[in-house]
Amino acid sequence: MTALVRIPTVLRPAMGGDTAVTVEGATVGEVLDHLTTSHPDVKSQLLNADGSLHRFLNVYVNDDDVRYIGGVDAPVSNGDEITLLPAVAGGTL
Repeated sequence: MTALVRIPTVLRPAMGGDTAVTVEGATVGEVLDHLTTSHPDVKSQLLNADGSLHRFLNVYVNDDDVRYIGGVDAPVSNGDEITLLPAVAGGTL
């Protein structure tokens, strides 16, 4: 299966400036494994040491939050769009 992974601005420097990449995998975990193999600088921002999703990362397959459809085991179909949304904090009130 091949999916389009949307890369948010905060992760683009670690991804060589790419805004989106096409990655193979049958599950979200496989897609992220392939993504981090080709772009190792982004791995710590996406995954914990045990391979689970980083707690400050939201991942969507199409419009479905993977936390509710299987996490890293969520299935990916050909042509799916995966969106990575890291939590961003900061600023002052």
